[in-house]
Amino acid sequence: MDAYRHVVACYETDKMGITHHSNYIRWMEEARVDFLSRIGWDYARLEQEGIISPVVEVSCRYKKSTTFSDEVFITVSVREFRGVKLVLAYDMKDAEGRTVATAESEHCFVDRDGKLIRLSKEFPEFNKVLEDLANAGSTASD
Repeated sequence: MDAYRHVVACYETDKMGITHHSNYIRWMEEARVDFLSRIGWDYARLEQEGIISPVVEVSCRYKKSTTFSDEVFITVSVREFRGVKLVLAYDMKDAEGRTVATAESEHCFVDRDGKLIRLSKEFPEFNKVLEDLANAGSTASD
């Protein structure tokens, strides 16, 4: 599978014509939604199963500016998975393959009542997919 592709929109840039830093976090969500879909656990399925995966922490290191109409290719990988905690890594590159940003997001899994879900017990199929990706150091684009 290919990396998720985002084209910088005009409204995502500031008065100086540079992409506003907050947009990279939105792109992470777009890429995460795409990633989950590619591994067979899209948001519709998670919702149907009663799984909610809130963001617990997010970080982003900016390396190179992007501007209107630039293509940004985002690769998502499982950096860490421990049953109730998932850490995803994001590598964002421009069309020339230069890194524009690197980032991470940390998630937990809860039910509709906010109670923590232990995937290994309640959703072993999803647990196995995430474990396999974490153990292989793999990405959805491999």
